[in-house]
Amino acid sequence: MDEVFDKREGKERNDRTEIYSKVVRAGKRTYFFDVKATRSGEYYLTLTESKKKFDHEGNFHFEKHKIFLYKEDFENFEEGLIDTISFVKKSQSEE
Repeated sequence: MDEVFDKREGKERNDRTEIYSKVVRAGKRTYFFDVKATRSGEYYLTLTESKKKFDHEGNFHFEKHKIFLYKEDFENFEEGLIDTISFVKKSQSEE
């Protein structure tokens, strides 16, 4: 189930560091796609993978990995991601 949050509502211009979020739950992982703004108002994207981990005593914590993606890199990132996903889908469907 995907969740989308537009964080601009009710925010003033100076308080707009968090703009938009999309949460994607995928099995044991949760992915967060967050649009944020720099102090100068430029948007960038953070991609976060969160996994629930358990220690030997059964206590849990969340392990997170984060990627920052800036606007000037969107096109190349998108092209690489689409190409790679297409390759996997095509390769897996042939087997």
